[in-house]
Amino acid sequence: MDTIKSVFNWSGGKDSCLALHHILQNRRFEIKCLLTTVNDAFNRVSMHGVRESLLVQQAESLGIPLHQVRLPELPDMDTYELEMNKHLMQLKAEGITHAIFGDLFLADLKAYRESKLAEIGLKAEFPLWERDTREVLKEFLSLGYRTMVVCTQQGLEDFCGRVIDESFIDDLPAGIDPCGENGEFHTFVFDGPLFKKPINFSLGEKVFKPYPSPEGEDTKGYWYVDLVETAAE
Repeated sequence: MDTIKSVFNWSGGKDSCLALHHILQNRRFEIKCLLTTVNDAFNRVSMHGVRESLLVQQAESLGIPLHQVRLPELPDMDTYELEMNKHLMQLKAEGITHAIFGDLFLADLKAYRESKLAEIGLKAEFPLWERDTREVLKEFLSLGYRTMVVCTQQGLEDFCGRVIDESFIDDLPAGIDPCGENGEFHTFVFDGPLFKKPINFSLGEKVFKPYPSPEGEDTKGYWYVDLVETAAE
């Protein structure tokens, strides 16, 4: 049986990593590359704020080619969709038929991805869809993966720079999804079964970055901790 040539939408975080873990066990799918959006102004992973150099190290340790979509800072939806379509059409011309995502339960986002992919003749796959997020995090940890919180909403800044462990869920405030699926926090995976070697880094500065609301509401923002690449010991 022919394999399904696919692109994996890689954020560098835990849900993305667990989805990759599962899809690689499914022999039907052949992952041709990891696709990641990168802020071209700062050379950092979009939303997560992780340096491009660490993203490259992740891909090298995973042994999967990396395909970057370079975006301007704070692109509007038209710009985002234009760039994504351009890159996806290129990958489709190379034989890609499916795009794989680590989404868990945001139905509107799933429908958006499926609709946009269908417009250019591609299909979407969601290995973790509608799984309990507490169980997703527990499985991720039980498999031996290690990840750090690199970005949080206001009010969760004490978690920024924390390595997620078994006590993490219990420490989260009420109403915060254990996987941060509503955008409460983002993570960077630096070791685990899929990695040939761990990613080495040290903690840098923690900064707050405001984001004006397009609806004219109060300005909100995120806390970021800088991960600084270090040499292997």
